[in-house]
Amino acid sequence: MNIDIKTLGELKKAGYTSKSIKEELRDNLIVKLQNAEETFAGIHGYENTVVPELERAILSKHNINLLGLRGQGKTRMARLMLNLLDEYIPVVKGSEINDDPFNPISLLAKEAIAAQGDDTMITWLHRSDRFFEKLATPDVTVSDLIGDIDPIKAANMKLSYADERVLHFGMIPRANRCIFVINELPDLQARIQVSLFNILEEGDIQIRGFKLRMPLDLQFIFTANPEDYTNRGSIVTPLKDRIGSQILTHYPEDIEVARTITAQESSKKEDRIIKVHVPDIAMDLLEQIGFEARGSEFIDHKSGISARMSITAYENLLSTAERRALLNGEKETSVRFSDMAGMIPSITGKVELVYEGEQEGSEYVAYRLIGEAAKTLFPEYFPKIEKLEKEDEATAYDGILNWFFEESNFELLDESTNADYEGNLDKIKPLDELVRNSLAELKAEDANFFKEFVLWSLVEFDKLSKKRYTDGFTFNDKYNEYISGLN
Repeated sequence: MNIDIKTLGELKKAGYTSKSIKEELRDNLIVKLQNAEETFAGIHGYENTVVPELERAILSKHNINLLGLRGQGKTRMARLMLNLLDEYIPVVKGSEINDDPFNPISLLAKEAIAAQGDDTMITWLHRSDRFFEKLATPDVTVSDLIGDIDPIKAANMKLSYADERVLHFGMIPRANRCIFVINELPDLQARIQVSLFNILEEGDIQIRGFKLRMPLDLQFIFTANPEDYTNRGSIVTPLKDRIGSQILTHYPEDIEVARTITAQESSKKEDRIIKVHVPDIAMDLLEQIGFEARGSEFIDHKSGISARMSITAYENLLSTAERRALLNGEKETSVRFSDMAGMIPSITGKVELVYEGEQEGSEYVAYRLIGEAAKTLFPEYFPKIEKLEKEDEATAYDGILNWFFEESNFELLDESTNADYEGNLDKIKPLDELVRNSLAELKAEDANFFKEFVLWSLVEFDKLSKKRYTDGFTFNDKYNEYISGLN
């Protein structure tokens, strides 16, 4: 449609046909499906679950409730629905509620068209301006959402409070012909939820006794956490009954999808002045931490583990390596397993602990998650470590364990240079042999990470001991650690 059109008469001559927003979304979705185009770009892991359900809801012209735990992309999906709208729609010029020139509903627009006819001026509204979002909080009022009488307008225009022109429209009428999102719907007070009944069903709104027959044209999208989690409130049953489709979201089901999401949402490492190499195994471990957290006995599963935990942890992982390189005057470096300690603030700030977790402390829980992630992925790369072994049976780890039995207080400092770090690990000859014999396609730049990965995993399998101190980590033979404790 030609957006240079300025009057209602020109719009009629151009053959413009009005559509409701739900028809608009449906028609544009149909075109995308017929052309096999991606409908929700940048959404990963939902291709066979959430996206088809959302497409069916749009085809059915339903208002939608996205139900899921935090960090599952609910608001992002709602915003992506903008791409299913027409690029521009015509609006009566000066309208507060985006009046359709062919179907005006406000007094201002009706009077303008009645007085000016085909000369009525119109403007064009871009789809980027057709998205309204409101976070449901206990202090939200009916006036905020629906509207109220404006005494200043009444005084300035010398109007009676009985005159419809004194009304001040709230967010919902102003979002006419737009997508309107209410996040965390259960947090909205029940009496406020009740005010939405007629809007969803008949399109009527009532402001201070004015019964307005205004068929508002909106696409409502609500988001909510499962009711068994949010104890702050719930969705009242009559409102739930008026929402056409309730769609359940979920977390990534495998590491590959989780990695894709993290890479997409994280700050690009190319933007950093230090070149930081990140081994693939480091990314897998980072995502596995999230999976371990969702099953941890120390964490409240009902609160969920947001995808933002992996995203911010990844950024902190890069920053830990970057900071070390800056301090050492190095222009490039590689992520180390011990750099994962730098992710602790991102983990502790994103999990809700149960009583047992609170007793242990958030930092302990975070280290525990890192250790469990290492323990889970270790058998994918190295020979399995049995809990019980026969005394005369040799294992792939005997050489490493014997080396630690003869040595003591092997240290890996947080801020050691690349050369010192590599030199320290190279001292453990059996460790180098294990890594190279176990990994047929080992990249040279990944070798040190895998070596440290083995040490941390041997600690998790109770073969070595590890201690954190101010400047780094020390690794010891279990027996030597026991004797030191006695001394």
